[in-house]
Amino acid sequence: MLTEQSLAAMSAVEMVAGFADRTLSPIDVHDAVQSVIEARESVLNAFWVRDPDESRKAAQASEARWAAGEPLGPIDGVPVTLKENVARRGVPMSSGNAGAEPVVPEADAPITARVLESGGVVLGSTVMPDWGMLSSGVSSRHGITRSPWNSGWTTGGSSSGAGAAAAGGYGPLHVGTDIGGSIRLPGTWLGLATLKPSYGRIPLDAPYQGRCAGPLTRTVADAALLMRVLSQPDPRDWSSLPPQDIDWSALDVEVRGLRVGVQVDAGCGEPADAETVAAVRRAAELFEAAGVVVEPVEPFMTRDLLHDLDLFWRVRSWNDFRALTPEARQRVLPYIVQWCQEGADVPGTKVLQCYQQIMRIQEQTVAATLPYDLVLSPTAPVAAFPADQPMPFMGNGKTMHHIGFTAPYNMSGQPAATVNCGFTTDGRPIGVQISGRRFDDLGVLRAAAWYERNRPAGAVPHWPDSVPGAQVGERTT
Repeated sequence: MLTEQSLAAMSAVEMVAGFADRTLSPIDVHDAVQSVIEARESVLNAFWVRDPDESRKAAQASEARWAAGEPLGPIDGVPVTLKENVARRGVPMSSGNAGAEPVVPEADAPITARVLESGGVVLGSTVMPDWGMLSSGVSSRHGITRSPWNSGWTTGGSSSGAGAAAAGGYGPLHVGTDIGGSIRLPGTWLGLATLKPSYGRIPLDAPYQGRCAGPLTRTVADAALLMRVLSQPDPRDWSSLPPQDIDWSALDVEVRGLRVGVQVDAGCGEPADAETVAAVRRAAELFEAAGVVVEPVEPFMTRDLLHDLDLFWRVRSWNDFRALTPEARQRVLPYIVQWCQEGADVPGTKVLQCYQQIMRIQEQTVAATLPYDLVLSPTAPVAAFPADQPMPFMGNGKTMHHIGFTAPYNMSGQPAATVNCGFTTDGRPIGVQISGRRFDDLGVLRAAAWYERNRPAGAVPHWPDSVPGAQVGERTT
């Protein structure tokens, strides 16, 4: 008989199969997940809004539909979490910031609508750091979100709560957003399977340069299942791609004959450490042994490109910050205040130059990767850092020195996935980033699924049953 923990840890694909043949109950799955949440949430701190009574009602409705043979969609009855910046009608959105007054949306975002239309059981809204501009789980409103692998380690961000929920066993499906790495960074630091899809693949209600939403899951098949739901069209997103009939379940393909680039130097930011580079190279060797043509990819980002992208974001956040009252400004995370103040009084000519640099990032990323079906790289240059640290590198001018591998694909609109490919000597996960040509989301997921099936045993995550490690607030790395 399945224990509550093993029931909660099942994949979404397994859950749906069990619901269909009546060997699993959506209510039992929901209750098992809630038991895990109750046991771990005081440490992990993944949720902003959660209503177990309402989500149980949704599970009961799903069970009735399955009994009648009338499921709403491919994830009917499966527990799902949504990042707090994904609008849910009537649910406050704080953007992780104690200084900003939470916005209460009057309508569901396209993502929320698609999940509900498919019968997904929404457990709640997961947390994020201030304005989503930190790659950690540190928030002036929510406090610190912590890794299920070790409470002293970061989750990454800005999809910090989604990542903690996925790795912590809060059900199988979790939605995050990503403008420079905010899905993939929790992916690498928590051992997850993730996808930042092509720009416009998942309709948003607030599209912005480089912003995407996507899945954070434990398996590639679950990420693909969630993409089947989230990629459905919605006319509210004027930047979304035309509807496309993609068979997201068609993952079981071979990689022989593909041309794959391997990039271990981002050309900007801090260099990748030796353990990270070695893990990515081992992944590349596995592809090569399967008949893939593997070639090195030279850096295509520069320090100046990264600096101007960072400055563009600082100006944007400074505009948000200066709109706050003096009293509200005092509640914003000091690190964010210091960071965005560098965007004050930047001349319009310089802002335009920064925007033109983003266009250059787009051009150079596409040009450098176009010869390849896929490019393998580190997701981040280092493994998980202390949970109470806002960013991996805290020195002056190093704020974004960890996104040299991830941010280019946001700007170019290319899909990029992560899969765990190893661990450091002290047990921290390492994820390989697998990027592809524009619009080839399925090709990227197929490669990720192939690697997931064939990776060595030492690269397979064995999810923690509890939250081990440091006491809250203690640094362990």
